[in-house]
Amino acid sequence: MTDRKTVLVTGGAGYIGSHVVRQLGEAGERVVILDNLSTGFEDAILYGDLVVGDTGDQALVSQLLRDHDIGAVLHFAAHTIVPESVSNPLKYYGNNTCSSRSLLACCQEAGVEHVIFSSTAAVYGIPKGDVAREDTPTAPINPYGTSKLMTEWMLRDLAFASDLRYVALRYFNVAGSDPETRIGQSTEKATLLIKVACEAAVGKRDKVSIFGTDYPTPDGTGIRDYIHVEDLASAHLQALDYLRRGGESTTLNCGYGHGYSVREVLDAVQRVNGKPLNIVEEPRRAGDPPSLVAGVERIHQTLDWTPRYDDLDVIVKTSLDWERKLLERGQG
Repeated sequence: MTDRKTVLVTGGAGYIGSHVVRQLGEAGERVVILDNLSTGFEDAILYGDLVVGDTGDQALVSQLLRDHDIGAVLHFAAHTIVPESVSNPLKYYGNNTCSSRSLLACCQEAGVEHVIFSSTAAVYGIPKGDVAREDTPTAPINPYGTSKLMTEWMLRDLAFASDLRYVALRYFNVAGSDPETRIGQSTEKATLLIKVACEAAVGKRDKVSIFGTDYPTPDGTGIRDYIHVEDLASAHLQALDYLRRGGESTTLNCGYGHGYSVREVLDAVQRVNGKPLNIVEEPRRAGDPPSLVAGVERIHQTLDWTPRYDDLDVIVKTSLDWERKLLERGQG
């Protein structure tokens, strides 16, 4: 067991947060999870102590920071559905930005040393060129991306004005599940391609749509950088170690540095599952860039992070295994 201070994980019952909590627990960290369970699942928490509540509840957060001797906060709690952010922007600014501001105020008051923030490639919008690097201009095109970028700005300014140091991790397309199928992506009405395709593969959906087949890419469909959730989770542990060793505040892309097209992803799902999918071609969606791949030089230079699951078939297999387990549980 570590003799370090306790780690608070907001949104730790969610998809990515629960994988990070499991890895923290396996590493011997003391963990407290704050989650209102609006989109998270209590049974996804395999380590630590769950407190049910809101990140924006300053009295509760201040008490947790004080009572548990919190030295680091890993902040995942957020709404994440892009189309919903367009139709209901104030929901996103309220939860993703205002609640983050409340959390940071509590951290400042309690003297929390380290924050690791769950950000997103959506802060880039539609960048010029195929590769987005950390110094690529930020120009989000939806409230989700803007709400996350505003929290990055708050972290930057607070770190300048105080002793707090942070790492903001900009996720690209997260996919896959725990290879041992203990936890996985249980999000209802998911919009992420691999999750949607695997739901179709096990019969939860009757079709998979390709939105746009006329992009200037080798097969005409959009290209994205997919990162396995286990590798993304390990990047958080490496970021925490980096800050504890005295690392400076920084922002890092989380991806593999290469992408797959929509057709390549669907081919992989059909190959791994051994059955064809019902694929429907539809027009492009507004705001979808033709190709978006992470520039990953900085994360490899900064963290001692080595991806273990950089293989599309492995990502798909772990996703399919989890979907089958959900079906067995009657959650299909």
